[in-house]
Amino acid sequence: VERLDGVTRERFLRDIYPRRRPVVLTGLELGTCTTKWTIDYLSQAEGSKEVKIHVSAVPKMDFLSKNFVYRTLPFDVFVRRAAEVKHKEYFLTEDEKYYLRSVGEDVRKDIADIRKQFPILAEDVHIPDYFEKEQFFSSVFRISSAGLQLWTHYDVMDNFLIQVTGKKRVVLYSPRDAPYLYLSGTKSEVLDVDNPDLEKYPLFVKAKRYQCVLEAGDVLFIPALWFHNVISEEFGVALNVFWKHLPAESYDKTDTYGNKDPTAASRAIQILDRALKTLEELPEEYRDFYARRMVLRIQEKAYRSDYG
Repeated sequence: VERLDGVTRERFLRDIYPRRRPVVLTGLELGTCTTKWTIDYLSQAEGSKEVKIHVSAVPKMDFLSKNFVYRTLPFDVFVRRAAEVKHKEYFLTEDEKYYLRSVGEDVRKDIADIRKQFPILAEDVHIPDYFEKEQFFSSVFRISSAGLQLWTHYDVMDNFLIQVTGKKRVVLYSPRDAPYLYLSGTKSEVLDVDNPDLEKYPLFVKAKRYQCVLEAGDVLFIPALWFHNVISEEFGVALNVFWKHLPAESYDKTDTYGNKDPTAASRAIQILDRALKTLEELPEEYRDFYARRMVLRIQEKAYRSDYG
């Protein structure tokens, strides 16, 4: 993934954004958070308010098999625990991993917004203003234990992953490679992107891998629909900012996470499911023939030919 230093808003919008490819932006003015956010400062700044966290006995977190539990801790206790490698106090094992993904007050109705959930810390952050204020969707505060790996998934909105402290490795895949990623909803079943089980997932070798390492102060632009798999190489704090680049009415109104498919896409998939059900009325030989014709129609009508 390309790294570019000191990119202005104008250059981003003119040269980078229209290409719809991930890029690491360095040397941006992010506020005092990059120097202030030590473990001590984080602990005392937001005190002992309760936060809901993921706790996992293994480093590779899997949303599909739910190999983690949700627990609640006071924020200051959580920060200190997430920064440790071995724990004296723990829920599952002494080397369990912790992960906070901030959420709104009511998860079903409210989006994550650092200004509401962590107002004191929000004052230390300057979010790059590369999109219009009314396009803002959410700002998700994240803290991860060292070694924690998040499952491969896509989001339906553009976002900046702002790495405030610590170091992350991010592996990305183009939306075009969706056929090779064994999707279940917005998530890939291939957990181990470094040593995939190729007997189970033979097509995965066809997916082109993009990779970058984010140091403290780096900002990764992740265009909507690009798959990403994130590993925290060190204890670290990050902030994701999502914004709506489609017209506001394109998005599902009940979506507080930024990962529900646009309403037109959901409708199209329902219609396709009905069409496939209708094909079941035919004998197998016919079903196969007309299914192939449908695939060709979709390719002709909807596939882009101008990908780089």
